[in-house]
Amino acid sequence: MTKLSVNINKIATLRNARGGNMPDLIKTAKDIERFGGQGITIHPRPDERHITYQDAHDLSKIVTTEFNIEGNPISKFIDLVLAIKPDQVTLVPDAITNITSDAGWDTLKNEAFLTEVISEFKRNNIRTSIFVDPVSSMIEGAKKTGTDRIELYTEAYAKNYTNDKKTAITPYIAAAEVALANELEINAGHDLSLDNIEYFSKNIPGLLEVSIGHALICESLYLGLENVVQMYLRKLS
Repeated sequence: MTKLSVNINKIATLRNARGGNMPDLIKTAKDIERFGGQGITIHPRPDERHITYQDAHDLSKIVTTEFNIEGNPISKFIDLVLAIKPDQVTLVPDAITNITSDAGWDTLKNEAFLTEVISEFKRNNIRTSIFVDPVSSMIEGAKKTGTDRIELYTEAYAKNYTNDKKTAITPYIAAAEVALANELEINAGHDLSLDNIEYFSKNIPGLLEVSIGHALICESLYLGLENVVQMYLRKLS
């Protein structure tokens, strides 16, 4: 079964819009685990516009499933990860001004930098994953950095799924096969939803984990958080 890690950034966004502690981020994380979620993902950004660095520390004390911290490995982010030592760190090349992630790493141009960062995380027994587009050369480049996993950036799949799902998923199947041939484990995330997750998970060989946030929280506004988590679990089983 592909594991479901729930990204709770949007809970923090809603909380921060009004101030105070509603909704309660810590309670939400605990509830997601209680509902069957197999991981909690956060993506703190330097401006702390949703998840704050203090949130990351607070969550590290209560998450009992897999704790995954995503982000661009600037110095402040690296220090945070090394202080917390989550189960997994996912490296994402998002610019400070990005609203959301919009591309995978160029693992060829950034090989030396990524290798250095990943070596430091692995010395601290933190599993590493690199956010990549479904491009063979980028996956082969990821292998050279020493990463444990890749996370396939799935926006293109989600965008094209309703028009032609077979065409949409074809490059991702090929990418997964390259990853497996290079002994890399596989995660995936970005714009996956209840509409498209089942087809993706059933067709991607070796898919270990998906990270889903925006769609899952939006769907929960209509269907309820517990119900939606359970719906994802059924589609991934």
